[in-house]
Order: sequence, then C-alpha cells, then structure tokens
Amino acid sequence: MNLLQRRTAVTVFLAFAFAYFLSALLRAVTATLAPTLAGEFEMHARDLGLLSGGYFLGFAATQLPLGNWLDRHGPKRVLLGFLVAAVLGCVLFSVATDFSGLLAGRVLCGAGVSACLMAPLTGYRRWYTPTAQLRANSWMLMTGSLGMVASTLPVQWLLPLAGWRPLFWGLAALIVLAMGWIAFSVPAWVGAHDRAVPEPSQAPSGYAAVWRHPYFVRLAPLGFFTYGGMVAMQTLWAGPWMQQVAGYSALEAATGLFWINVAMLCTFWGWGMASHWLLRKGVDANRLMAAGVPLSLLVMAALIVLGERAGAAAWALYCVACTFVSLSLPALALAFPQALAGRALSAYNLVIFVGVFAVQWGIGLALDAFAAAGATPMAAFRWSMGLYLACNVAAYAWFVVRARGHNALQPTAP
Repeated sequence: MNLLQRRTAVTVFLAFAFAYFLSALLRAVTATLAPTLAGEFEMHARDLGLLSGGYFLGFAATQLPLGNWLDRHGPKRVLLGFLVAAVLGCVLFSVATDFSGLLAGRVLCGAGVSACLMAPLTGYRRWYTPTAQLRANSWMLMTGSLGMVASTLPVQWLLPLAGWRPLFWGLAALIVLAMGWIAFSVPAWVGAHDRAVPEPSQAPSGYAAVWRHPYFVRLAPLGFFTYGGMVAMQTLWAGPWMQQVAGYSALEAATGLFWINVAMLCTFWGWGMASHWLLRKGVDANRLMAAGVPLSLLVMAALIVLGERAGAAAWALYCVACTFVSLSLPALALAFPQALAGRALSAYNLVIFVGVFAVQWGIGLALDAFAAAGATPMAAFRWSMGLYLACNVAAYAWFVVRARGHNALQPTAP
C-alpha cells in the first residue's frame, strides 16, 4: 500500500467528493424537471423513463473499459478524461430542441460522470486503510445524497428565475472547476513501479476473474434490483408517485424529494461514523445486508398497500432501508487484490446501473401498459411496484442461498 498522510487524504477526498456531488445532482435532476420536460416536449411515462434511464445507459456502457483504465492509468487521468464528456453532455442537453437531443445529452452526461465514484474507490483501495475505505465509501455516498438534495428544492426554486437550460450551462462550468481541483490535488498513479502491486504480467487480464468470483456472483442480483432499483426510485419514480398517487403538487413533490435525499444524506453520514465501530466488533457487511435488506422489502410492500397515503415519508424510509446494500461496494473491493480492484468495482457498478436503467424504463413501460388496459394511475403504480418487489425478493433469496457456499473475506479490525 501507498497510504496517504492524513492531510493529503482529506484533500483528495474533498476533490473527489465535489465531482461526485455534481454527478449525483446530474443523476437526480430529472425527477425535479420531469413535469417541465414532459410538458415542453410532450412526453409519455415511457419517454420519461427512457430519458432518465439514458443517463444510466451511458454510465453502464463505460464501466468495462473504465475498470481496465483505472487499474492501468489510475483515478486522476481517467476521471479527468471522462469529465470532458460530462461537460459536453451538459451543453448538448441545454441546447436540445427535441427528445432525441435531450436523450443524447443525457447519455453523454452519464458516460462522462461514470468514473466519479469508481475512480476514488479504486484510489482509496490503495491509499487508505480498510477502515478508512469503509468510512470514505459511506461519506462519498453521503456527498452524493447532498447532490441529490441540491437537485430538488434548489432546482425547483431556480426554474422560474432562470429556466432549465441555463442550469445545465452552470453545471458544465462547475464540472470544469472540479476538474481543476482534481488535477491539482490528486496524486499520480504509481502503477507497475509500486512493488505492492503485481506487475501487469502477474495480474489477471480482462474480467473473467471478476465475473467468476463467487462473491461477485452472489452480490450481482442484489446490486441490480435492490441497489439499482433504489436509485431508480430516488432519481425518478418517487416524484411521479407523489404527484399521481399521493396527490402532491409539483412544489410539494420537490419538497418531498428534498427530504428523501436529506434522509439519505444523514444515513450515509451515520454509516461512515459507525463503520469503524462495527468493524472492530466483527460485524461484517454480509451480516448487515442479510439483516437489513428485508426491511426494505417490508417497506415497499407497505408502500404498495398504503397507496395514496404513502408519501415522502414512506419513500424516505424505503430509500434509507436500501442503504444496507451500499456496504457491498467496499466489501467487494476488499475481496479482490489491488490489481483487480478497479475492474471489480466497475463490473459491479455496471450491474447496478444497468439495473437502474432497466427498472426506470421497465416501470415506465409497465405504467403505460397498465394505463392502456384501463387501470387508474394508482392501480398502475401499485401493479408496477408489485412486479418490482417480486424481483427484489428473488434477489435477496439468491444472496442468502449463495451464502451457504461462499462468504467473501472481510477486512479485519485494525
């Protein structure tokens, strides 16, 4: 390991966190802009699902080459290159005159920010201790929640003053600022000259060792449906549910999304504070996920039953209950050697964000299908969420069954 000094480690974390804040804001802003964009471009539910999911499609498309590049070139060079595409995506989205232009900009934005979490986690695998990695992972996700908070009420307040197009010009400028901070503060990647890291000839090539790893196989369905589905709800479908089922106004829905993301922010802060204590007590990620994921299943079932009585508080509880799955990221990284960490994280991130795309678009398709069959908006949402819940139950059952054959090695207490 090339562990960083405390001051340098904090500076590096803040630089990465600012970029991830912006990527999360871009990810979630469509939930707030959905009514505006739907009205201006005459979109159906399937169009909204595809537009929001386009970000995740672009995100997922880069993950396999991203993992190889991170292991070879390191977080700094890779992230700076990717963020150029994010700037171009924001500009393209802001000048779009039709749905295809919006979708192209959205896909490019997703591809451009796709390294904003995997790059720092790859760096943390080498630069931080195991305990610090768990804490940094939780606090990076907390920063992402802060970006999602910024995508709700602040964006809703800005819309009447500036409109949605200048908002994306401003985001492009902030991404350029983040690039300067990363270029100045993040250390270079030592790569093959670092004796703690295997030489390229010694390290496995490609992704075969990742895809076949029993722990990766065990986590994949949970990442696809539970983690990916939580992001899909948080960044899109919670908003339309609050308006079409619970009867919220656009401002009330934005306020609800604001408090959902505040709840997520506080939860990830709590995970960061508790991670060191949990690790020292020998409570590993697998045990926490096995105990915590059923809570999210129960909350989703209650949400479906409550219907119009399930508003922002119910969605906040659901998203908070899903955060147990976020512990899988550092656990997966620690289950692989340093030379494979970038590929392992990127492969898992691919699974998650393909899941986000599939759930966002799939629910949009289901909503339109049930509406075409004569269902009310509430009934259409209930049936669609019921199908989603069934997939989550199956994913959790797989995670539990696979535990009998394999448990990944967890970090030991320092």
